[in-house]
Amino acid sequence: MSNKAPNNGWWRGGVIYQIYPRSYQDSNGDGIGDLPGITARLDYIAGLGADGIWLSPFFKSPMKDFGYDVSDYRDVDPMFGSLDDFRALVARAHELGLKVMIDQVLSHTSDQHPWFVESRASRDNAKADWYVWADAKDDGNPPNNWLSIFGGSAWQWDTGRLQYYMHNFLTSQPDLNFHNPAVQQAILDDVCFWLDLGVDGYRLDTANFYFHDRELRSNPPRGMPQGEDPAVDKVNPYGWQWHQFDKSQPENLVFLQRLRALLDEYPDTTMVGEIGDDDGLGRMAQYTSGGDKLHMAYCFDLLGSQKSATFLHALFSRFLDIVGDGWPCWALSNHDCVRLATRWGGPNPDPRLLRLAAALQMSLRGSPCIYQGDELGLPEAEIAYEDLQDPFGLTMWPKFKGRDGCRTPMPWDGAQAHAGFGPAKPWLPVSPAHLPLAVEQQAGVAASQLEYYTQLLHWRRQQPALLQGGMTLLPAHEQVLAYVREQDGQRVLCVFNFSDQALQWALPEGWAQAQPLPGSGLAGARLQGGHVELEPWGGLFATL
Repeated sequence: MSNKAPNNGWWRGGVIYQIYPRSYQDSNGDGIGDLPGITARLDYIAGLGADGIWLSPFFKSPMKDFGYDVSDYRDVDPMFGSLDDFRALVARAHELGLKVMIDQVLSHTSDQHPWFVESRASRDNAKADWYVWADAKDDGNPPNNWLSIFGGSAWQWDTGRLQYYMHNFLTSQPDLNFHNPAVQQAILDDVCFWLDLGVDGYRLDTANFYFHDRELRSNPPRGMPQGEDPAVDKVNPYGWQWHQFDKSQPENLVFLQRLRALLDEYPDTTMVGEIGDDDGLGRMAQYTSGGDKLHMAYCFDLLGSQKSATFLHALFSRFLDIVGDGWPCWALSNHDCVRLATRWGGPNPDPRLLRLAAALQMSLRGSPCIYQGDELGLPEAEIAYEDLQDPFGLTMWPKFKGRDGCRTPMPWDGAQAHAGFGPAKPWLPVSPAHLPLAVEQQAGVAASQLEYYTQLLHWRRQQPALLQGGMTLLPAHEQVLAYVREQDGQRVLCVFNFSDQALQWALPEGWAQAQPLPGSGLAGARLQGGHVELEPWGGLFATL
């Protein structure tokens, strides 16, 4: 292995802004967002105070799962533009000081990928073992009880090979066989292609799904989950199993080490992995430890509806106990879950709660990832059944409506047609509730969510303790979550009232002389004689 390239660690504490390309900006009037549209809006993202962008997939795809079913890992789908458009995007981002991370969907491909077309043609072709194939049981049933996240068995019968192939998602998304060294090498070569084009890192889709149990053992039963599983809605039987054998296998760690060694050949690059696991925090800690696997990872613990101070304290307490030298990426929203404003705030979210959530995210130990529109406080869009696009929602309707409600077009100007997204009818309707929250309606308005986010992100850049400092949780409280961040002589007390009730909270020992740390924009708290007066959803950053 060659010597490691230098890495300036920009990602360690850097703010990543997730873009869902279909829904960001339509530049050519076809109703679908594209790469030139994103390039035209990079100044907005840089002005917001983000350090980098993560682009959801824009590769060639039949779009059965909107780009998460790749048919060519090395080309741009024409609906998004061209490779030259991507080169122009990277160049402009770098001019603005923004890093560019792209989504890599490595665990599975489209069934239209040439690899799978060849693999399914016979049992003895050159790529026959590139996907997960298995014989039926004697009674014709699939080889085991593994389930697809999108509903039904994870096995699809193929009448050509007279075998089943595995798919963790749609039947049109067959899983690659990572036990085959040739598959691993082909994937690494495709990763290299984009690194050579100048990308600064990757978001790895389903990063713990690469390997399956060689023996194809059935998963043990779990029963219907009684609590909330943020990753899988309770109406989905996928959550009724302990996923012991269909993912998160030991071999996954070895491949991640190979992937990390490759990225270490390129300066200042990074990877953040998506972890969907029975123990997301534990897997996140395992996959980011040791400096030889993922740089960062995120799980789904903050992507559910639980937001109480006691829940958050227990979550971060366990995280601090197990993370060691690992590094988390904290997301409060993304393209796979109900938007934060609705999940945490209900039908009429309190703006103070949304600001408190942002302040929490920006002050945790780790790297924050903002999903487009969070900075505007967008609620989940209501989508009529006839407008649904997401195959997940179409399968699980009506109890689970899928992911379209968080994927609607970005509202740029509420006074323009389609909120300034583009001249044509967009692929998903613009939510009427988003029009008064559009960028143009909030820009320059002192009390707006957008101005608050912008102030918070720029202020955070000047706080070394919040960027890379250690984190010490203070004792649990039924209303208040509090912790101390410390780095290079700076100590910051972070106090958040996750409640709609005002209270007095006693300052911890040694903090009697604390003073507010100015500039964050966080409000609703007042230091008063050894305690903090906290308004509903109030918070405070203080220092000595």
